[in-house]
Amino acid sequence: MITIVDCGMGNLRSVQKAFEHLRFPVQISADPKAVRNASRLVLPGDGAFGDEMKNLEQLGLLEPLRDALARQVPLLGICVGQQVLFDESEEFGLHAGLGLFRGKLRRLPKALPVPHMGWNQLHIQRPSRLLKGVDAESFVYFIHSYYVSDCEPDIVTATTDYGIEFPVATESENIFSVQFHPEKSQRPGLRILENFAKM
Repeated sequence: MITIVDCGMGNLRSVQKAFEHLRFPVQISADPKAVRNASRLVLPGDGAFGDEMKNLEQLGLLEPLRDALARQVPLLGICVGQQVLFDESEEFGLHAGLGLFRGKLRRLPKALPVPHMGWNQLHIQRPSRLLKGVDAESFVYFIHSYYVSDCEPDIVTATTDYGIEFPVATESENIFSVQFHPEKSQRPGLRILENFAKM
């Protein structure tokens, strides 16, 4: 069973429908026990970094998440769900993240239209379990205003260019993340979700 963590952020149903299309059992839950005992976890999110962290804390989901990760449960962070895996964000003030990866979320340069919304090319940097079978220059769908900076290069599996180059996929042991929306990215996105579900 794939458990999509419901912290009140984002279109959870579209992620669920993508896994259902691939014929994998999936549930949406805000139950700490379900999160703690999950076999795979997906942490989605649309909106603000600080709000997602606040909701996770208020729903009592922070410790269950950490307990599951300590058991080496695979976790996939999507969009803001990726961002909160890092140390901190400067969105609407400074907010601490989960600190599972080193790095900081910074606003995209003011000269660019923000949010960054639409299709951009992936630049796959190294072999990746999550990106296996995805063409190296596939287009995927983005909507975000902040990007990961100052992270450890050895966790970065793909980048994109939007005025600047920045990481959009990371991977370390059982923790995976993407800045884009695989559930909205057609064939490449479905392949990513299938790879994760089969781990």
